[in-house]
Amino acid sequence: MLRVLAVDDDVTAVEELARLLRADPRIAEVAVAGDTAAALRDLGRRVAAGRRLDAVFCDIRMSGPDGLDGLDFTRLLRGFAEPPAVVFVTAREDGAVAAYEVGAVDYVLKPVRPHRLAEAVRRVEETVRRTPAPHAAEEDPAAPPPDELIPVELGGRTRMVSRNAVRYVEAHGDYVRLHTADGSYLVRMSLVSLARRWEPAGFIRIHRSTLVSAAHITELRFDDGRVAVQVGDDVLQVSRRHSRHVRDLLVRRFHRAAAPPLRTR
Repeated sequence: MLRVLAVDDDVTAVEELARLLRADPRIAEVAVAGDTAAALRDLGRRVAAGRRLDAVFCDIRMSGPDGLDGLDFTRLLRGFAEPPAVVFVTAREDGAVAAYEVGAVDYVLKPVRPHRLAEAVRRVEETVRRTPAPHAAEEDPAAPPPDELIPVELGGRTRMVSRNAVRYVEAHGDYVRLHTADGSYLVRMSLVSLARRWEPAGFIRIHRSTLVSAAHITELRFDDGRVAVQVGDDVLQVSRRHSRHVRDLLVRRFHRAAAPPLRTR
């Protein structure tokens, strides 16, 4: 059962959000805070008492005595030993990318629909279930992190793309292009920061401008000293600088008992 905190400086909105959360049978406790300062006090009391908080559902734009909005508040949460998952519940459609960059697990637009909030709770539940306790991380350091949803803008609308669906990523100046089986999507983000973030999920750098999901690589090719990988119908060249590292990573990964065979030629 989950313990969550609802944060919004709109009294009516936070009360309605709390009501919807309390109606979910997966949630055992719903606390309420009217601004980020009150939310931090609540978190401080929980830490002192040894009580966990699984998730925070908060607005992005809030006013309060500490001057912090929802994004600032989420960045502060990273300083906690066991930070809660964050779901943004907001009327703003233009903050999805920023929410993703600070690690939010979902982005729910107001007015909140019960079925959409239920999906957000499911993602929180999955994140909590797959997040190891501090001692468990030492026991299984290779455990893959939970999936992420990447917000992409399409014709004025925001679409959420699963990280697990991304086959490879290409750098395009200040943007990256995410390639999936269904198409490609342009996101304002640097390849360097994305590579650092997605490395634990099995994404490997094969070129200064290309990041590839090892799970989607079906073939490793060698031709006149050059290395390439096949991802779906695409053959991607590996730079000489990254060749040895990519080869060693793939050999280790695909020789695990549970992994499917990797073709080489």
